[in-house]
Amino acid sequence: MLAITYGLVDQTTRSESLTLVQPDGTGVVVDVDLDGAPPLGQPETTGDGPGLTPPGLDPAELRDRAAQQHTERMLTLLGQSAIALGIMTLVSVVLGWIVATRALRPLRAITATTRRITAQNLDERLSLDGPRDELTELGDTIDGLLTRLDGSFRAQRIFVANASHELRTPLARQRTVAQVALDDPAATIESLRAAHERVLAAGAQQEQIIDALLTLARGQAGVRSSEPIDLASLVRDCLAHSQSPAKQQNLTLDAKLSPASVVGDPRLIERLIANLLDNAIRYNRPGGSVHISTSTSNGMVELKITNTGDTVPEDSVDALLEPFWRLDRTRTAHGDGHGYGLGLSIVHAIAETHGANLEIRPRPGGGLCVSVAWNEERDEAG
Repeated sequence: MLAITYGLVDQTTRSESLTLVQPDGTGVVVDVDLDGAPPLGQPETTGDGPGLTPPGLDPAELRDRAAQQHTERMLTLLGQSAIALGIMTLVSVVLGWIVATRALRPLRAITATTRRITAQNLDERLSLDGPRDELTELGDTIDGLLTRLDGSFRAQRIFVANASHELRTPLARQRTVAQVALDDPAATIESLRAAHERVLAAGAQQEQIIDALLTLARGQAGVRSSEPIDLASLVRDCLAHSQSPAKQQNLTLDAKLSPASVVGDPRLIERLIANLLDNAIRYNRPGGSVHISTSTSNGMVELKITNTGDTVPEDSVDALLEPFWRLDRTRTAHGDGHGYGLGLSIVHAIAETHGANLEIRPRPGGGLCVSVAWNEERDEAG
């Protein structure tokens, strides 16, 4: 700033006024151009000049005196500007420190709070106040992240607790049956055989739970291998295995299958279809119906399954996707023959990992309408 100011003033003051005192005491003001123009003189009106040498000097000497006067003025300007710059620098440092301290105060609060937050106190929030700026927006973003993490940790703890409970029940049943059989002094071959059958049934129950949990984990882990799949062909295979349970409840299976190709893991998508069919049959009413269709329209590939059944409240749809939970928000019980509460959770995980949109809508007359939609262009690009 000093260099620019010095250069600008030097360029705009290339003319100096010298006051020359004549022998009669009058003064003449001479304008001297430092770049070489002839000096111009005029009588001084005030008569109080600095008492320079009387006229008669040649132009070269006048330019030398004007240059000396110009240099003295520029040095004075430079010194005064340097003093002003020093003062302003000190003031700027102090003001900058004050402003930076106030501006970075929310950032220090964010740092201190995030250092305190652990998995045990994810409910703590920054809750920054003040004007809406980048820092408060950052604080709100971190609060949103903490909310999602808190929800994920809670869901994980609930899932682990429920899975432990579901696995412990058949284990306890096995131990009880075996212990009773061993402690019976009058045990016969028939009673021991019956005890072993109950133990095997409990073991099969554990296998089903573990298989469902593994499928859920694979669905959440992502797609390992992808290939083109015809949904209509997979639906036909699943329908063939669903005929027997449907006949037991006197259900009508109606299928309208159009060619529909997606890209994904065949085993996971087959499990998705099987779980949707099993859910539609299991939670149906005697004499009801199940409608399943595959279609392609407007760049979307859709699998839709509609079933009759009990009325499902609109605000309870999200609960259907939670592992081990049902509509009444109670833990599943194995004795009712209604599975383990993992079917739709697995469907949701598989659909999510394949980039599909899962939509569940209650039907006015009871039952559900479940649709899984893939973006055809995305599948082709994949």
